[in-house]
Amino acid sequence: MARRPATPNLPPEDLVEKIVDIDVATEMEGSYLEYAYSVIYSRALPDARDGLKPVQRRILFQMSEMGLRPDRPYVKSARVVGEVMGKLHPHGDAAIYDAMVRLAQPFSLRLPLVDGHGNFGSLDDGPAAPRYTEARMAPASLAMTANLDEDTVDFVPNYDNQLTQPEVLPAAIPNLLVNGAAGIAVGMATNMAPHNLVEVVAAARHLVMHPEATLEDLMRFVPGPDLPTGGKIVGLDGVRDAYRTGRGAFRTRATARIENVTPKRRGIVVTELPYMVGPEKVIEKIKEGVQSRKLSGISGATDLTDHQHGLRLVIEVKTGFDPEAVLEQLYRTTPLEDSFSINNVTLVDGQPRTLGLRELLSVWVEHRIGVVRRRSRHRLAKRRERLHLVEGLLVAILDIDEVIQVIRSSDDADIARGRLMTVFDLSQAQSEYILELRLRRLTKFSRLELEREQQQLTEEIAELEAILADDLRLRTLVSDEMAEVAATYGTPRRTILLESAGGSSVTGAPAAGRSAVAPLEIADTPCWALLSGTGLLARTASDEPLVRGDRRAKHDVLGSRVATTARAEVGAVTSRGRIVRVSVLDLPALPPTDGAPSLSGGVPLREVVALEPGERVVALASLTADAPTLALATAQGTVKRVVSGDVPGNRDAWEAIALKPGDEVVGAAEVTDDDELVLVSSDSSLLHFPASAVRPQGRAAGGMAGIKLAAGQRVVAFGAVPTESAADAQVVTVAGSSSALPGTQAGSAKVTPFETYPGKGRATGGVRSHRFLRGEDALILAWVGVGPAWATGSAGQPVELPAPDPRRDMSGAVLAAPVHAVG
Repeated sequence: MARRPATPNLPPEDLVEKIVDIDVATEMEGSYLEYAYSVIYSRALPDARDGLKPVQRRILFQMSEMGLRPDRPYVKSARVVGEVMGKLHPHGDAAIYDAMVRLAQPFSLRLPLVDGHGNFGSLDDGPAAPRYTEARMAPASLAMTANLDEDTVDFVPNYDNQLTQPEVLPAAIPNLLVNGAAGIAVGMATNMAPHNLVEVVAAARHLVMHPEATLEDLMRFVPGPDLPTGGKIVGLDGVRDAYRTGRGAFRTRATARIENVTPKRRGIVVTELPYMVGPEKVIEKIKEGVQSRKLSGISGATDLTDHQHGLRLVIEVKTGFDPEAVLEQLYRTTPLEDSFSINNVTLVDGQPRTLGLRELLSVWVEHRIGVVRRRSRHRLAKRRERLHLVEGLLVAILDIDEVIQVIRSSDDADIARGRLMTVFDLSQAQSEYILELRLRRLTKFSRLELEREQQQLTEEIAELEAILADDLRLRTLVSDEMAEVAATYGTPRRTILLESAGGSSVTGAPAAGRSAVAPLEIADTPCWALLSGTGLLARTASDEPLVRGDRRAKHDVLGSRVATTARAEVGAVTSRGRIVRVSVLDLPALPPTDGAPSLSGGVPLREVVALEPGERVVALASLTADAPTLALATAQGTVKRVVSGDVPGNRDAWEAIALKPGDEVVGAAEVTDDDELVLVSSDSSLLHFPASAVRPQGRAAGGMAGIKLAAGQRVVAFGAVPTESAADAQVVTVAGSSSALPGTQAGSAKVTPFETYPGKGRATGGVRSHRFLRGEDALILAWVGVGPAWATGSAGQPVELPAPDPRRDMSGAVLAAPVHAVG
């Protein structure tokens, strides 16, 4: 048996155990507070300025330092994770990779900041391991990290004080509102909805130039969230509450339509799901509902999603069941309808705060103003330093022989530097720069370059000093940079906003041989079929005359209307020259109102009308035999009148005009011989003539010449003015740059009484209707109709038009926001 070694002879005090008595409650309280502080400030909550959590900020910064620009090759995700963990974020590779994956998922972020290559997961499955995936910066992340090297933000030490990292990114994109955020801290949590970049930037630009703007002013630009997966938001009261207080909730619905999934069976096809809901989760809930008999009328559910066609979830409906009723059942019992709770908790000056829309925008706007101010100061200092060196070099070049003599006669560089400072009255920096001068800079051409550089630096210094001295000029620069970001990275709205659930009920899209399915209690009562400016279809509850008046509190504008009955059919006139049959029963009925109907309860065109790629609906037309003739106009200046009642009895779509290659229909209206036809071209020419000058033709005819167009021009608007309403008719023209992206430029608008335009004969050139301002070369939008005219943005928000101007050949007034439609 082994003998235990003897205990060494040590002093008695070293053998005494050192035990510190600590109160457990006090220790737990202190440790918990430290843990809570770390979670709140270093992990879970984003900064209100750049909308990023610390790990996300460190990922983007380190990728920028690694040079992983969008035009560079991908690198392994494991390499990025290792660099971030080793230099900036020593909290484990799993947390870093999870954060990077979310930054790359297009279904999680409205504007992804990381460009991922490989399996970065889906709504139902997780991503592959970092050794299998690759990544680089997405284009939008360049705007987040731009100008970091120009002293735009403060830098702080990393975890071991060996490196520095930005306290916040310059963030030229309002990332917190655009991409939202989610996080659970200790005693608090955040859950912020994504928004549309173009809308948020428009609101921010308004706030930059109007710091006193109210929440209602900003909500004209930001009507609601814009989710990455599209879908519909049903009920906007909770959104408005969140914009006021920072807390609220709304419901999201899937986008679905009724189709013939087999030749003898109809089904529900889901193409967009609520935010963060995957198809597998929906199918699982449907199976559970069928097995528990909470759902009836469903024979199967199949996920046909692929990369080419996107999401496609097909739910087969049993024979004898109403698909609309089954869909309402699915909304009530499955994640096809989900709720989203907004809790805008974010860090402001290091403190967690709950902010509304105006406060969130204000923090970002002030951050951008500070970034641009610091950048301007940095650039000013650099240019002054460079100008100082250039001026010294010019002095040396003018007396180069004496400079060489001074240098050659000096014993060392220090003596030469001092003699240069004395003889030529130069500073130490200028003398040092001259001593390092290369002989090739002594040419005449080099002197001319220096003089040009001197002039350029002087101009840039004056510009930067003017920006720093004038707050309005600084704010204008910030606003212009915001507009550039929106034009570069902005995309159209994906989510449809609906005021109530009643306006969002989804019916079917037309299919061959389909017949309208309607409850027996719906009577064939007279009504109006309506088409809104943003592409929503609806019907009124009665045939009461539509009230004109103040609709600023309403959603959208009225683009076209047709008198019909609830069980009848109307035609949708498309840009391809087709008329598509639409059942009025497929259109949601709007509740009766005292004024103009709120069109937010309509259903999107794509869910009711089967359109080809690139095809759009320009107007509605009656299909009854006693309807007036239908007048159409094309982009190449052709007009045609066709009898609306000439309808093939067994077809769901037919040709209304034979178009030439490259031509398309720009407008349509029902007219009589006494009405005036009006065409407006892109070079602001307006021509109107009696409808009697155009004889009705058959469906296969190609029409006749309407307006004479100059080379490269096209018709942008067509309308009809009844003779009895000519005194109330108005012409709205919106001018802008033809090279700008659609929806990104506000342009200038002009409203003119129709009676100020003289009439001319058909096939002539018309008269000028709008004088272009600098930077404008075309009409991007026009409208002719019975006023008053109202304008709307892409999401249905109102856009203020200028007051009517009786002078027809004048320039317009600059608009506050882009105009999508006038009605």
